[in-house]
Amino acid sequence: MNLQIFGTKKCKDTKKAQLFFQERRVNFQFINLQEKEMSKGELRSILGSVSLDDLVDTESKVYEDKNLKYMLYDKEEALLENPLLFKTPIVRDGKRATIGFVPDVWKQWILESKK
Repeated sequence: MNLQIFGTKKCKDTKKAQLFFQERRVNFQFINLQEKEMSKGELRSILGSVSLDDLVDTESKVYEDKNLKYMLYDKEEALLENPLLFKTPIVRDGKRATIGFVPDVWKQWILESKK
């Protein structure tokens, strides 16, 4: 497995995702979206599994501060420019990705990687 967890240190679900993989001794790379932006290639890879609409956190402070609710905007561009606009955690294993805390999917990934 080549696992990446995109999130923030303050996000409870991101912490739970990290703990989930640590408890199962699965190595992962944590990308703190407060410090590092997601690359266009990483975003495109994630979009193979997840819709662009699902990635935008409409409850986030960035969404509210930029009044995105009332605007037409390029979602991909907005996410790349404002990494705190992503719903987190985003867990990516190669071309597979999930948003939020979804341990049932991750357990399946782990099982598949052991075959």
